[in-house]
Amino acid sequence: MADQDFAPLQNDLLLRAAWGQTVERPPIWVMRQAGRYLPEYHEAKGNRDFFECCRDPEVASTLTLQPIERYAGLIDAAIIFSDILVVPQAMGMIVEMVDKKGPHFPNPLRSPGDPQYAEIMQRQVDVAAELDYVYKAITLTRKKLNGRVPLFGFCGAPWTLLCYMVEGGGTKLFKESKTWIYKYPEETKALLQKISEVCVEYLALQVKAGAQIIQVFDSWAGELSPASFKKFSQPYLEYIARNLPRRLREMGLEPVPMVVFPKGAWYALDAACNMGYNVVGLDWLHDPAEAVKTVGERPIVIQGNADPGVLYGSRAAITEAVENMVKGFDWKNRRRGWIVNLGHGVTPFVNPDDLRFFFEEIHRLTKLDEQQ
Repeated sequence: MADQDFAPLQNDLLLRAAWGQTVERPPIWVMRQAGRYLPEYHEAKGNRDFFECCRDPEVASTLTLQPIERYAGLIDAAIIFSDILVVPQAMGMIVEMVDKKGPHFPNPLRSPGDPQYAEIMQRQVDVAAELDYVYKAITLTRKKLNGRVPLFGFCGAPWTLLCYMVEGGGTKLFKESKTWIYKYPEETKALLQKISEVCVEYLALQVKAGAQIIQVFDSWAGELSPASFKKFSQPYLEYIARNLPRRLREMGLEPVPMVVFPKGAWYALDAACNMGYNVVGLDWLHDPAEAVKTVGERPIVIQGNADPGVLYGSRAAITEAVENMVKGFDWKNRRRGWIVNLGHGVTPFVNPDDLRFFFEEIHRLTKLDEQQ
């Protein structure tokens, strides 16, 4: 699907900011902006299973657009309603979404001796066919957006996907993941490489379908020591950053801005700025002013980083969180290099009106002064 088939973009603020340009105000979107905290999400989802919603382009596009409609004029991007675990599914693993518990792999990869390991390593994944429903949802969403705001595509980072594939779901211990990296390092690297190759093709096909910017979510990066991050996360994040633009060129497509979000890996900010991504996402453990110092003169844009938990707080607490970011990211002087976001996804039970207030405060506190 070529760009000319879609309505022209009326608000390209986020794309300009992601390319590092000086902008009139910092663009805003938030991770998990489409989701459980919205009453209309539950209405549209009905009694469908979570992955059913992802696989139905009509439902996925409706859910993607809900925050754009609710917060019209306040947010500057949509992100396709999907899940990082569609990649392990495409690679042949079964993933279920268990109510109140989250994702569950009935048959996780327990060791390189597991017959599944050989199957996954040998399988030629047809990324176009297996994930066709995501591309259809992206194209449909682009049409429905009608140029209002740009659309994000995304995938999970190889390390984070491997964690889920070997743990069988969310975990606090990371027993299986740590067993893999410390007992089977070579087999781990081979699997991470395989996942990386699937991710590159998946992201390229999302762009072909209409995604205008992409994000790689390394949600479990912070579980790795700095030395292990260098071995088991960084090379594969770099592989994606290097190979996605190449793949897009081969497909005759223009490059898109790329965002990396290595959650929890505060020690890796400097490295993340050299990985080849345009934008580096920060969680709420970073001090904005320190992050700006670390980035230095490099043309890297920072995305983040309010604590999502502040949305459970008072209006005064939300205002203070916004003021701290505006000051810390030195917005008034820099006017570039910052995309506003939370430090992770919107959490359940947030009142949508409190999120609205967060957006309004960003607008109020970053407006160009009259005299400028």
